[in-house]
Amino acid sequence: MKNLFKVFLVLVIACCTYGISFADGIKKIRIGTEGAYPPFNLVDKDGKLQGFDVDIAKKLCEAAGVEYEFVVQDWDGLIPGLKAKKYDAIIASMAITEERKKRVDFTDKYYMTPARFVTKKGNAFEFTKQGLKGKTIGVQRGTTHENFIRDNFGDVVRINSYATQDEANMDLVSGRVDLVIADSVVLLEGFVNTDAGKDFEFQGPGYTDEKWYGSGIGIAVRKGDTELVSLLNKAIKKIRTDGSYQKINGEYFDFDVYGN
Repeated sequence: MKNLFKVFLVLVIACCTYGISFADGIKKIRIGTEGAYPPFNLVDKDGKLQGFDVDIAKKLCEAAGVEYEFVVQDWDGLIPGLKAKKYDAIIASMAITEERKKRVDFTDKYYMTPARFVTKKGNAFEFTKQGLKGKTIGVQRGTTHENFIRDNFGDVVRINSYATQDEANMDLVSGRVDLVIADSVVLLEGFVNTDAGKDFEFQGPGYTDEKWYGSGIGIAVRKGDTELVSLLNKAIKKIRTDGSYQKINGEYFDFDVYGN
């Protein structure tokens, strides 16, 4: 009897660590996010998490009837932290790509916006290998944007990679890089529309190539966690149907970030 009680106790502890019980299903979701990718996720001057990702995450948990807890993690450590069970899901503007699907599972997308280049006003680049040859491009390390640049222009440009997008933007302002590439909304709201970005502009096309940018931005969970994927997918559909998603969208953008 004692051994059976010990086994039961271990199972209860394991379930509480994950935030679920066998009887009631998932009770709480611990959410990993970066907090350095405005307007999608950021830590404000009061130390509070803000942004589209954060508000969507809260609304999804409300729709699913579960509690939530946020864990701030540097971008490079988001997937390792998930695999180490520091949190249960990543809601941090992470693109659903084939490479990442080897390491984690994803929900359906919850938005999709193109990547674009930003450079100083007055520059005029042709966005080909010949047109960008010898230029220095700033990009956030470990992102789909870095993979895109390395695969398409890596043999003709210099690539400076940074821990955060803000660092790349600052080096663009200082003249250490000729261009930066990132999500177009992140660059618009977090740089181009700010005082620091007033002398800079978008150039070139928008990039959504599935080979690099996948099928949109989704929520990452540990491999095999089908229960959590199902719960979150139902919640995504619910907030898309009841108008909650559109309300949050309107608080940040004057266009639909969900895409086609």
